[in-house]
Amino acid sequence: MCRHLAYVGRPVALGELLVRPEHALLRQSWEPRHQTSGVVNADGFGVGWYAEGDPVPARYRRAAPIWGDLSFADLARVVRTGALLAAVRGATLAGADGEAATAPFTAGPWLFSHNGAVTGWAESLAALAGALPAEALLRLEARTDSALLWALVLHRLRAGDAPGTALADTVREAAAAAPGSSLNVLLTDGTTVTATRWGNSLWYLTGPDRVVVASEPYDDDPRWREVPEHTLVTADRGDVTLTPLKEPSA
Repeated sequence: MCRHLAYVGRPVALGELLVRPEHALLRQSWEPRHQTSGVVNADGFGVGWYAEGDPVPARYRRAAPIWGDLSFADLARVVRTGALLAAVRGATLAGADGEAATAPFTAGPWLFSHNGAVTGWAESLAALAGALPAEALLRLEARTDSALLWALVLHRLRAGDAPGTALADTVREAAAAAPGSSLNVLLTDGTTVTATRWGNSLWYLTGPDRVVVASEPYDDDPRWREVPEHTLVTADRGDVTLTPLKEPSA
């Protein structure tokens, strides 16, 4: 299992969101408060962020726990951004993909993360994978359920789907193919944040000209709101919209 977070708002240091809060992603890597599967997220971490005037995000990923990376501590202290996506990883299955299996995944202006696990991986999604163009499969960064979900979402985005449609349709198809999967996915282009709650916790926080969408609150601010199960979240600095997602059987 994993924990992840996306932010769009005024420029802040990475550490202001990921390190300094009492229950930031740093602490969630060993002591999450709302995680239902696993208790430690020590199989890697990553953060992607946007520099002013550049639509393509930078990315820093490691296969080691976030608490052991002293270079990231310095990076988080000085790098400032108006938009980011970060995650700490608890691997569902052991594998040799290392850093390549760690979110965020990226292409063009997009950053993507998956919090959850696909049941019956990898056989359960074989039909969906087979429907992708061969080049999409060849570009997979890792042999994981998260990397394949990203390929499915990216294929829809490149075909012209809106972010919300790309996430919702991918999650519903994956849920139909692999019932019982947990499919919380998170996507940003540096301006908007789109996410699903499907099997794991998800919360959002709004404030003056900012929005945070996260697996769990990083502090005890009473303005945090929990997203209902089976819901699509679309957000920007000024608005958050919650749209119910029907289960495949419905």
